[in-house]
Amino acid sequence: LKLDILGHDDPTVIRMLQDLSGIEPKDIPPDDPEVMKIFGGTEVLGVTPEQIDSNTGTLGIPEFGTKFVRGMLEQTKPTTFTELLQISGLSHGTDVYLGNAEELIRLHGIPLSEVIGCRDDIMVYLIHAGLEEGLSFKIMESVRKGKGLTEDFEKEMIDNNVPEWYIDSCKKIKYMFPKAHACAYVLMALRIAWFKVHQPLTYYCAYYSVRASDFDIITVVKGAETLKAKIKEIKTTDKNELSNKDKDALVSYEIANEMMERGFTFSKVDLEKSASHDYIIEGETLIPPFSIVPGLGDNVANKIVQAREEKAFLSIEDFSKRGSVSSTVVEYLREMGTLKGLPEKAQLSFFDEL
Repeated sequence: LKLDILGHDDPTVIRMLQDLSGIEPKDIPPDDPEVMKIFGGTEVLGVTPEQIDSNTGTLGIPEFGTKFVRGMLEQTKPTTFTELLQISGLSHGTDVYLGNAEELIRLHGIPLSEVIGCRDDIMVYLIHAGLEEGLSFKIMESVRKGKGLTEDFEKEMIDNNVPEWYIDSCKKIKYMFPKAHACAYVLMALRIAWFKVHQPLTYYCAYYSVRASDFDIITVVKGAETLKAKIKEIKTTDKNELSNKDKDALVSYEIANEMMERGFTFSKVDLEKSASHDYIIEGETLIPPFSIVPGLGDNVANKIVQAREEKAFLSIEDFSKRGSVSSTVVEYLREMGTLKGLPEKAQLSFFDEL
């Protein structure tokens, strides 16, 4: 028995999408034509590539959202589920795409469907070429482990008219992804992408509740101009000078920019409405949770909500005391505008004393 214990956010996102929408993810068709369009452009999202600085609509989509994979999408232009499996396999392998399949596609005109994407492809291809099944399996195992081809393996392939480019490709590979893994990942990606296309605010709500971290919510709340300036600042900074936090924040900012370009907005953290950890949809707006505030941990976020349910906060002092909120957090919320209109201290009236 082999167990791969992996820390994946995808199932959590899918569960939240189901809870928010009432839609069973397994009922979502994997071949929705509108969803497939995001892999080749941005038009289906109602934005231009210039607005979101991306030639695909896959920002924030697992497997297909990174700059590297978006570049693969631009080059290969996949339009089918099978081609997306190829992309997943190529992006997870080692020495499978760069210096290998990428050059075959770009320089030699080999179709995306014919390059080696997943390890299973090798065995199936060789069996169809005429090699014995057991031998085909052994060659696949040798290649996918990065051991290349023995002289006997190569001779059998040549004797069965396997193209020279295919043999050379096998020799370069260091690791290959199994097709079953690729299939599971792509199915999850397509289900999440369905919500991005058809129920966008539900998608963004789940994305920011589960995935987004290490970004400054004030930058987002201040609006599109401030947000775009921040994105430009990070992108023009020398990569060697960027911290991991900055790199993670950039993704959250890019998706926030896309969300705003599609006509949706973020509100400030709201003392009366914000939840402890998850974003809330209100109209065309997302209300951030208390936990997004730097230095405000899970316990304090829960305590604020619990205190609010007991009775409304009468003043900033009352909020700080009953919510166990530090002065640093209070100043951050003050800058965001969350505490606007709330007096510094409660004023007791004659009637209150009675």
